[in-house]
Formats: sequence, C-alpha cells, structure tokens
Amino acid sequence: MALRMPGQLLLKPPNCLLPVVGGVSVIVRTRKANNSLFSNLCFYGVNPRLCIRACNDGGGEIYVNPQHSSSPADVDMLKDSSGDGYIALFVRMLGLDHDPLDREEAVIALWKYSLGGKQCVDMIMQFRGSVNLAVNLLRSESDAACEAAAGLLRMMSSVNIYRDLVADSGAIEEINGLLRRSSLSPNVIEQSLCTLWNLSVDEKLRNKIANSDLLPLLIKFLEDEEVRVKEAAGGVLANLALTASNHKNMIEAGVIPKMAMLLKTEVEGSQVIKKEARNALLELAKDEYNKILIMEEGLLLVPLVGAAAYKSFRPALYSWPSLPDGTKIEQNPKPSRYGASELLLGLNIEDNNANIEEEKVKAMVGRTRQQFLARIGAIETEEENKSRGELSSNSRFTLLPWMDGVARLVLILGLEDESAIARAADAIADVSINEHMRVSFKEAGAINPLVRLINHPSGTVKLAVIRALERLSISNDVCQRMEAENALYSLIYLLSNSEISKSLTRTLLDVLTRILDPSKEMKSKFYDGPVNGSMKAWSAARNAGLMGNENAKVASTTSWETANVGDLLDSTVLSRLVDIMRTSSPDLQRKAASILEFAAVIEPCTEKILSIDLEAGLDAVFQLKALNDTESEIDMQKPELHALEVEEAGHAISAASRLLTRLLDFEQFCHKVNAPHFTKLLRKVLKSDVPLYHKDWVAACLVKLSYLSCRNFDYDNPINLEVTLYETIPRLIEQIKTSVYSPEVQEASVVELNRIISEEVVNYTRAVAAEGGIFPLVKLLENGSERAVEAALAILYNLSMDSENHAAIIAARAVPILRRLVLAQRSHWMRALRLLRTLPT
Repeated sequence: MALRMPGQLLLKPPNCLLPVVGGVSVIVRTRKANNSLFSNLCFYGVNPRLCIRACNDGGGEIYVNPQHSSSPADVDMLKDSSGDGYIALFVRMLGLDHDPLDREEAVIALWKYSLGGKQCVDMIMQFRGSVNLAVNLLRSESDAACEAAAGLLRMMSSVNIYRDLVADSGAIEEINGLLRRSSLSPNVIEQSLCTLWNLSVDEKLRNKIANSDLLPLLIKFLEDEEVRVKEAAGGVLANLALTASNHKNMIEAGVIPKMAMLLKTEVEGSQVIKKEARNALLELAKDEYNKILIMEEGLLLVPLVGAAAYKSFRPALYSWPSLPDGTKIEQNPKPSRYGASELLLGLNIEDNNANIEEEKVKAMVGRTRQQFLARIGAIETEEENKSRGELSSNSRFTLLPWMDGVARLVLILGLEDESAIARAADAIADVSINEHMRVSFKEAGAINPLVRLINHPSGTVKLAVIRALERLSISNDVCQRMEAENALYSLIYLLSNSEISKSLTRTLLDVLTRILDPSKEMKSKFYDGPVNGSMKAWSAARNAGLMGNENAKVASTTSWETANVGDLLDSTVLSRLVDIMRTSSPDLQRKAASILEFAAVIEPCTEKILSIDLEAGLDAVFQLKALNDTESEIDMQKPELHALEVEEAGHAISAASRLLTRLLDFEQFCHKVNAPHFTKLLRKVLKSDVPLYHKDWVAACLVKLSYLSCRNFDYDNPINLEVTLYETIPRLIEQIKTSVYSPEVQEASVVELNRIISEEVVNYTRAVAAEGGIFPLVKLLENGSERAVEAALAILYNLSMDSENHAAIIAARAVPILRRLVLAQRSHWMRALRLLRTLPT
C-alpha cells in the first residue's frame, strides 16, 4: 500500500492549533514521538462531521469542537484524493506489522470517522482487508482497541451491503470469544452487542447467532447493571425471535422469564428495553405453548384496538362504590371524619367486618388504573406510537401484567366497537388457562358483560363471547356466577335455533353441559363443603356481611333454583337436543344426552321429555359407525384413529345408556319403548371394543331392560351371562391387578369374582383366563389378606381344571408360592396343596 506523501505533510510543526475546517476546530495535544508511522501522519479534512488533523511530531489526544455542520462545498472538498489517501494509511496501520499502540490509535480514528454515516463507511470499505483487520483487533488486550474495533464493525454492519462481509470475516465468532472474557468494560460489551444487533437483521445470520453459544451470554447481559448493555442484548434477542426456528433454543435457554421480568419491573432510564422485550415475547407468543409459558410469568396478551375505540367508554356513575363483579359494599353508618369512606371506595373495613380477598383487591386496583387511562385518553397511545416502527403482527397485541391485562380486557367488553369486543372475548378465552385466571375474570366483572353480549347481532362477537364463556365455565365458581346472571335464558334460546353453525353449537353445548350437570348436586357435596351445609352457611354469612345485609338468604348454587329451567327447556329445545343426538358427532351426542338426562330428573320437564321422540336419538347413538366397522375396514385405517373413534363412541354410548336408564324409571316411557330392540343394540355394544369403563352404564341398562321383560335374575339368562362375561369379570380383574386400588377394594373384588365363578365354572373361568386374570391372582397370593388369598386359591383351583391354563399358572411362578403356603401351614394350606397337586410339577 505504497502512497505518495502530500507536500504539506513534510513540515514538522511542534504543537499546532489546527484551523477551522467546515466549522469544526480541532486542538491536538502532543506527546513524546515514537517511531511509528502514526507519528509522521497528519490526517486532514476527511470527515464532514469530525475533522481530525494530527501533527507529524507524534500525534496525541484529540478534542473535537463541532460548531457548524459542513457545507456542500466542504463535503466536496473532503472527497478529494488526498482524503482517500489518509484513510488508506489508517487502514494500513491496522496491520499486524505495526505497533499495538499505533493500531489502537488507527482503529479509534477510523471508528470516529465512520460515525459520519454511510458515505464515510463506504470510503473505508473501498480498501480491502479493513474488515478482517478490524475483526483481528477484537483479540487485543486493550479495552480501547476492542471498543473501537467493535464500534467500527458496528458501523460497517449497519449498512446492508456490508453485513455479509462482516459476518464472513468471522466477526460473530470473535465477538463470542470477546464477550466471554472475565473483565470487560460496559462500552466494549455495548459495541459488541450492537454489532450482533445489526447482523441479526439478516435471517441467515440470525440462525448462526442462535445456534452458537451466544444465547446464554445474551440472556445473562439482560441482568447487567448498565442500561445500554441491556438494551443491546434485548435488541439481539428480539431479532432472533423473528425466526420461528430459533424459538426452541431461546425457550430452552430461559429467555421468557428474563424478558418477562423486564416488562414487569421498572427499568430506570430506558424504554428501549421494554420495547425489545415486548417484541421478543410477542414473537414467541405466536406459538400456543410459548403463550402459556408467558402467561405463567404473569403477562397477558392483550389486543390493541386503537385509541379511537375508547372514545365510546362511559364510566358508570356510582351512587355508592361496588366491587368490579357487582357486589355492593356495605355503607358504614359512622362515616369517617374526613370522608375517607367515599374517597377510598367505601372500604373502611374493621377487624370483625367482611374480609376482602386478594383477588377482589387486585381487581379493584386494575379497574381503577384502566378506567383512569381511558378517561384521560392516554390508553394505548404509547403502543400505537411504537407500532408504527414495528411489524404488523406485533402491532396488533401488547403484553400487560395480568392484573392490568384482565382489567383492560373487561373494559374493552364495554365499548361499542364490534371488532374490539370480539378480539377481547377471544383473548379472554385464550388466557383462561387455569383456575386463577378464570376466578380473576370473575372478580373483575367479566361475566356480566359477556352474558349481555350473547345476544349481540354480530355473529363474530357472538361466537367469540360464547367461546370465552365456555373456557371460563370450567370453573364451578364461574358457573354459579353465570347462573346468577341468568345466562341460561340466552344460551338455551340460542341453542334452540337450528340454523347456527356447528362450531357455535359445540361451544354452547360445552357451556350448558357444565351448568346443567346431572351430577352437580353430588359434586357440590364434595367440593363446596360438608354435606350438612355448614360451610355454605358460613360463606353466605360472610357474603351477607360484605353486602350489608346480615339477614340475606343463602345464594342458591343449583341451576333449577336460580332459574326456572323447567320453563326454559321446552319441547322445542328438547327436540333440538334429540336432533343433535340423531345427526351429530359422538362428542355432541354425549353432551346432548347429558342435558337431556338433567331434564329427566326435573319434575316440570318430565311430561315434555316423554312427549318427544327420544328413541330416535338413542337408536342413532347405539348404532355408531365406529362400532360397526369390520376388521378389514379397520386394518385399512390407522389403528390410532380407530382407537380414538372408539373412545369417543364410548363416551356417547355411556351418556345415552345413563339417559335410557333414567327414562326407564318412568312407567309411561316403559310402555312405549321398544325394549327388545334396545336390548339387542346394547348387547352388541357390550361385546364391542368400547373401553371397559364405558360399559358400566351399558350393563346397568341391560339389566334394567331385562327386568322389564319380567325375567328373574339368574345366570341362565343370556343378558345376565353377557353382562357378567363382558363387564363384571373384566372390571373385577382390573381392580385386582391395578395398584391404584386399595387392598380392601382388591379383597372385595377377588371375593366377588370367586362368588361369580362358583355359580358357573366353565364360561366364567375361561373369561378370567382370557382377561389375563391368572398373573394378578398369583401375585395376590403373596401380598393379599387371608380372605383374599383364600378366594384367589379357590379361583386358581377352578382354573386348573382346564389343562390349557396350567402353563400360564406355572409361568406366573405359582409353584414356589404354593409350596411356601403349604410349609407355613396357614389356615388355607390344604387349598394350596390341592392346587399344587393338580399342576404338572
């Protein structure tokens, strides 16, 4: 790189005050000269913003005093050939053959020059090797040299056309090694991370960074004390999240908890950190599993509906404050001296007064915050400004702490914008992933507006609202609140319309099945407190105190008491349910049968339900296609798919069998039902591949149908024989061999099995052997009680009468166990000896 030295550089002034060039004055303090080329170099007028001139007697510290921006004439002057030559000299000084101090000063000068923008970077990049030499300087032991080299690479990588060149020169690998040093200044870390930030704009370079060892380092720097380091690390991670293939590595490295913490805590002096953390988490939230992980960190995905939508918000004027869920707060007969009762929402709670749960308190705080922002017109303003520079996918959502997010979603439900309401309802459905979130929405007052929106004229809103209620109704507390809000009227009325879509029908049935649960009364006894109702009485007393009415009645928790279900379930609705059983999928058939069973136990509905054609619906369920497939048809399909279809069919058949069993209690139904026809269908179901736990109600229904035929219960009856072979014996063996059952249950099961076999040996012993009962019976000989061992010995002796069972008994290692029983001479040793003699030992 031989260069011609300009004539003006041959002079060697001692110390100089440089002239003003382009409005920038430069003062140079010299130090003792060295033998390097830098001591003989004067760099003059190459940067419009930073004009540096070093005296040829040694250079020194440079102080730049920018006074005016460069004029076009100055810029043209700086593009002359002499300026290019000085840059070439500085690039040459980066070589390994120069003194480390000269290399350091050269890279610092080039870095300062590159700050002038793309034009300056273009001038540096004209000289081959400048990138490689800058990358090499990242290995320097000097922090100043490393900072300048990383800063120069940062400016180079900020230009699109040079980004690949910087990456191909090994910058990512060198920065990886640099960031692993034990002691680095924050400036070096910042410039290095900013270089990675620029490189990660390119998708293929993103993958390279994400697949390296840099991810743990980037996440560690999110906890750095320097705000600038946090910003740069967050920016790199936000870019990496733009590629879906990187999400798995980022999740495994633990990026979600760190990013979530940045959003939940206040970081002084930087909004960039929150912005980048939000962008990264929003990209990760596109995956449903990642969305759950983010919500578990206390953040909710909330739709951005636009500040204009909040103009329709009209805060309610309360005559006296109330909780967000509508609960009235007791008015203190002795108001506070300074009016704190009204100022603090009337919550002047004394020691023996109502106890406000934490969820209610947080619901009140969240409501206050969001309503205040809506009143002053400050809601979503910040998010909208940010979204202008972000991707369109990110601008549609934001992330809020769950307390504020729940209140924001409830507030949106009260707006007039249909699109905003639908998106808020969908968001409520998505975030209702656990009991905590479902109860939070209930306490925040979401149930009342959702119930009101069921009858909204917009189909999109209606579907989103029903979906939200379906997810919330998983909670028993939410179901009770929905009943109190008279949700059944709207839900049943909507279901009666046969023109609604299948998806809406499915969702409606989900909600109604949970509210109109035939076993709700039994569940409430176990989950809502003692059977005597003392826990409910205590809860009612507490609620009455909170509402200021100590004589208030206990709120009912049953559907038929909070609403006149008998009037709601009219013939039209019941016929609609029968049509669903007749024409829909097994899942919908199961839900329709469950609601019809609920109606069958309500006295006002008895006459209505007996007047409709229930037999058509039951007949369709018992003849499901999954039960009629031949073996050849099954072989052509995937066995997993067939197993799933049989499982769904089992649920539907079990619900229909339970409904039929309930209906057989009514004499009017028994007179008109075609008992032989249903007996034939249920016998076929009993012998099918339906899982065992679905056959219990099938067996019970068959026995009840046999009583209608005035037959005594005897084992010569084919129905009773089939029930014993295909339901009773398999169920007892399952209880014997499954460890989840207690020893008492196993003992009762083996005693009952012995009783059954003693009635009819041949068929029943074959059924026991076919169900794999020999091994658990032998195991019971070692671990069972005296009574269980005696019954197991009797069963095994009956099994040994068939020589085909000998091999299985011996394979179960019964012989050594029987010998120990005989030698111990316990009460049943004679039975053990008799069994031992029958085996070929």
